[in-house]
Amino acid sequence: MPGKSWFYPASPMPGFRLALGASLLWVGLIVLLPLAGLALRASQIGLEGAIQILMQPRLLAALRLSFGLSFAAGILSILLGGLIAWVLTRYHFTGRRLLDAAIDLPFALPTAVAGIALTTLYAPTGWLGRPLNELGIKVAFTPLGIFIALVFIGLPFAVRTLQPILEQTEVEVEEASASLGAKRWQTILYIILPPLLPAALAGFALAFARAIGEYGSVIFIAGNIPFYTEIAPILVVTRLEEFDERGAIVVAIIMLLASFLCLLAINLVQAWTRRRLGHD
Repeated sequence: MPGKSWFYPASPMPGFRLALGASLLWVGLIVLLPLAGLALRASQIGLEGAIQILMQPRLLAALRLSFGLSFAAGILSILLGGLIAWVLTRYHFTGRRLLDAAIDLPFALPTAVAGIALTTLYAPTGWLGRPLNELGIKVAFTPLGIFIALVFIGLPFAVRTLQPILEQTEVEVEEASASLGAKRWQTILYIILPPLLPAALAGFALAFARAIGEYGSVIFIAGNIPFYTEIAPILVVTRLEEFDERGAIVVAIIMLLASFLCLLAINLVQAWTRRRLGHD
């Protein structure tokens, strides 16, 4: 047998070493190196200094608002995303492809443009803001406006996570369930929801993680009022503008840990799904 050479690479995948090296280089320079620098700067603050900064009332208010609204937006995104995914996979109607393409609009739309559009729409003089304002419902420059913006950017994650699972679920299974005497709620509870649960958890984690770090689509509609509509990503920029680098680093570390936990949750859900499918 001929010896190893470039004609006979050690790996059956051509270009594996080059691709692996390029991937590790990209991850190291673009992802790990900046995060390592941030962690190094945070370590210089010290635990006592970080706790002192964290206990500031303005920071606590911003974190409560960010995490609370992000959690609520993730829940609503999954509920609406499941409904939209069901409509796209189970029904055929005029404009279906257009609706399917519009779901991805928040992915392509610059976040600042989305923020300006939402603010214009829900402002007291906007198309939706005016009638809502007459009913006593103020959206722009309130936590409700932030919530709507977070749902806007999180909904595509929920739809695109649930849609493939619904497409793989055969309609004949639902029809067989109905033919055996199962009621509609029983079919939904025992046939449709179990395979959707892992995807729903992953979609929620993605929407939640995106909402926590969202800045561009929120900054205009929030109004950035301390203790009322100031979220954590906006507070990071505010601290930097005030030359408070230590405060900005502490907030950034908290956001980084939250994002890491979300990614860990997604990976755990995916691993659990693979084990479950393997047992089945």
